[in-house]
Parts: sequence; structure tokens; C-alpha cells
Amino acid sequence: MKALIIEDELRARKHMVNLLTTHFPQMEIVGETASVKDSVLWLSTHPAPDVIFMDVELSDGSSFDIFSHLDVPSPVIMTTAYDQYAVHAFEVNAVDYLLKPIGLEELQRAISRIASGEAVKPASEAVRSILAQARKEKFLIRFNDRIVPIRTADIAYFFSEDKNTYLVTLAGSSYVLDESLDALAGDLEPSDFFRISRSCIISEQVIDSISKLIGGRLRISLRQDIPALTDFTVSRARVDDFLTWLER
Repeated sequence: MKALIIEDELRARKHMVNLLTTHFPQMEIVGETASVKDSVLWLSTHPAPDVIFMDVELSDGSSFDIFSHLDVPSPVIMTTAYDQYAVHAFEVNAVDYLLKPIGLEELQRAISRIASGEAVKPASEAVRSILAQARKEKFLIRFNDRIVPIRTADIAYFFSEDKNTYLVTLAGSSYVLDESLDALAGDLEPSDFFRISRSCIISEQVIDSISKLIGGRLRISLRQDIPALTDFTVSRARVDDFLTWLER
């Protein structure tokens, strides 16, 4: 059984390699990637593996972005530290889901499903089904003794600062969220929002202009009516995907 590991954290990747090589002698690791860009390149230039172990949040975006670039025929076992996705949907769509730190028993169960042929649905089909169910149209913000509903269409951007996550609306209001940016990434429609850095997810509708910076990065200027409460620099690793996102 040939396996591809998509994981941007070196320690987590080594842990997965150790689990597989120690306890699953039938498993051959044929590739390791750490970003959306490298994963798309690998999958475009190699035969489809029998299984893909895929972290949700990668160095240059969400692993779900891979499925917007190409069809993935292999069954996928998602791995993440955040339990915000529709776990049941992963199971019924023949795509497994493991929470970090990954234990041997859970891994054995997931691999057994692959080996038995139970997980045979193409991953692209399964993930698209999951994402269709998971997108949020509204966020409920708990503000003092009130709950404030915010439509996703009215959100300008999200950012993190000092271990807090903030939502900023088109009207300029700012709210603290319980979720991390990693958790939010799976709730947002990728055609409308892009994670430009580890600390910011931005809506396309608030972008006014873009300028080049030294070192290959980009600086986003917002519309004049949108408050800029954080830095809007596109990290170097995400520049190509960001420009592709804008040009689609």
C-alpha cells in the first residue's frame, strides 16, 4: 500500500512516518509534502497513491485548497488538532478523520477501512460534499449578555493577535471569536475568503489595490471605508496562490 503524507509540521510528519513504518510493514511512503503548492505538484506528476494522510492546515493555506486545483482519486485520511469539521460526514463519505495527537488504535482503524476497500469514493467528491455542508452563512457572536448574528457576506476579514481571534465587519465593528483562524478556515467559502498569512483571512470584496514589497511579498490596501486593524501583507509562500485566487 503506497502512502503520501501531506503535513507541514516536521514533528507531526516524523510521528506519522514512525507510526507507519513501525506498525504497518505493508505501507510504503512514496512522498512527503508540506504545502498546497507542493502537494498539487506532487499529485500532478506521480501515480495516485493508495492513501493520502493530509493535515488540514498547511504552510500556505488549507489542504482543502488542493481539491480546487485538481481531482484527487485516492482515499484521504484527514489529520488535524481541531475538531470543528463534520466528523460524521467524513465517515459516511469514505474519508476518515483523525485528531492529533494520532494514536495507534485510531490509525489502525482508518487503514483497515482503506485496505478492506470500504473507503473507495474519490476524495474530491467526498470533500466537496463535506464542504458544501460545512460552509457557514452566519456567525453567532457572544457579546457581553447578547448574541449578535453576523452574516458571512458582511465580514471584511478575520485576524489573530495576542492569542485572540477577531472578526471585523464591513461596517467596521470588531468582535472577539472563540475559534482560531485554523478552525475558521474550513467554515469559509474559498472563492470569497483567502488566508494571506498565518494571522489574517481576508474577504475579496474589501481589497482596493495590491503593491509589491521587497522580498516577493505583497501588501494589500483596503477600501477606504474598511478599517485596517492589522497587517495585510501576503506571505511569500502564499503569493502565487493569492494571485491565482484573484484571477479566477
